[in-house]
Amino acid sequence: MDKMEKIVALAKRRGFVFQTSEIYGGLSNSYDYGPMGSELLRNIRNLWWSEFIHKREDMVGLDSSIILHPQTWVASGHVGSFSDPLVEDVKTHKRYRADHIIEAFLPDDSGVIVEDMSIEEMGQFIQENKVKSPEGNDLTPPKAFNLLFETEIGSVANDKSKVYLRGETAQGIFTNFKQVLDSTRVQLPFGIGQIGKSFRNEITTGQFIFRTLEFEQAEIEYFFNPNESNWEDILSNWKDGMWNFVTKVLGINEEHVRWRQHTDKERSHYSKDTYDLDYQFPFGWKELWGVAYRTDYDLKQHIEHSKTNLEYLDPKTNKKFVPHVIEPAVGVNRLFLMVLADAYTEDPETGRVVLKLDPKLAPYTACISPLLANKEELVTKAKELFNSMKSKYHLVWDARGNIGKRYAAQDEIGTPFCVVVDFQTLTDNTVTVRDRDTGEQERVAISELSQYINDRVEKSA
Repeated sequence: MDKMEKIVALAKRRGFVFQTSEIYGGLSNSYDYGPMGSELLRNIRNLWWSEFIHKREDMVGLDSSIILHPQTWVASGHVGSFSDPLVEDVKTHKRYRADHIIEAFLPDDSGVIVEDMSIEEMGQFIQENKVKSPEGNDLTPPKAFNLLFETEIGSVANDKSKVYLRGETAQGIFTNFKQVLDSTRVQLPFGIGQIGKSFRNEITTGQFIFRTLEFEQAEIEYFFNPNESNWEDILSNWKDGMWNFVTKVLGINEEHVRWRQHTDKERSHYSKDTYDLDYQFPFGWKELWGVAYRTDYDLKQHIEHSKTNLEYLDPKTNKKFVPHVIEPAVGVNRLFLMVLADAYTEDPETGRVVLKLDPKLAPYTACISPLLANKEELVTKAKELFNSMKSKYHLVWDARGNIGKRYAAQDEIGTPFCVVVDFQTLTDNTVTVRDRDTGEQERVAISELSQYINDRVEKSA
């Protein structure tokens, strides 16, 4: 079993990620987040919001609707060009992304940049190299497959209007640009950020939660005056912030992340420069977080299609202009998968599995246990400790089985500290605190326990 398979098994076993609707056979590319996963996701979201919204004077937040006016997606280009290259196995009729098929066919040192290929060039490559499907069958020529999910609004069958589930959260920011200006005191340069669900009708399956039909995005549109601010400096600053968030705030190993600049052919037509922050997942280097200089493309598109003036009035010069934008955009679910992959460790000799999450991210900060569950005095004392601390930390109570099994369970969900009330506690008000990563134990006075935990959580920051 490879590392990815072990992570998937751990995620299900310990309540991080479940297959959606598993009792009905599941749904392709769809997952639910269990008790541990929902806590980890919430911690990632909160840290992102704290770092990029609350801690910055030049940022405000937004929470836009999932269903926007359909013209939004016409203006943004999603209706016409938001697509992936689709090929189909001529025998099984299974569908695949042409670029993924070609990448799997090529050796690692081929030097071919598949992202630079047009659909026509992919088709030519597949034909000339006789590339087959994973089942070994011929493939159809690739065609554009639109990723937008279509749905309808209206209560009468013959009076329904076609709308779309949003394919990204960015457009809700652009369409609310004027309202944010009118309702706040923000001035350029400033950014609008939001976290929310997006939907894409993905062709491919596999790689767990890396690519799903429904996912969560954390996006920022940072608006500025190109005549007063250097876009390269702003882009560089956001790259530094992204790198710092991943390596310092989330505690990811720097050796597992890298920057990759998009080539001219790969880069979107509206972007002047784009970088991806890649992470080395168990299945290879993949995009985690992108940052692009989108110029004034988006606001101009919405001005043209909505006939609404979205210009910014400079309070100093009294001149109007359309601001430019730099966009850092990340999939929260990919951050989640990265955190799991980076934290997963297994002792080669004992097989002991530990999820070495940064304490800020762990679903529970500490586990409180009585040494023996059948000793009323220990249980009572442990419950008193649990109740006295639960307002400060997210704690878990565990009195099942023997203490060794409790430790093993908490190691696998990443709980940094296991606090055990034993017979000595009854005489001197000290407890045993076990460290998740080292397995070492020490006696700590109950009166000093909160400070003990705080010092170690802050040390990880």
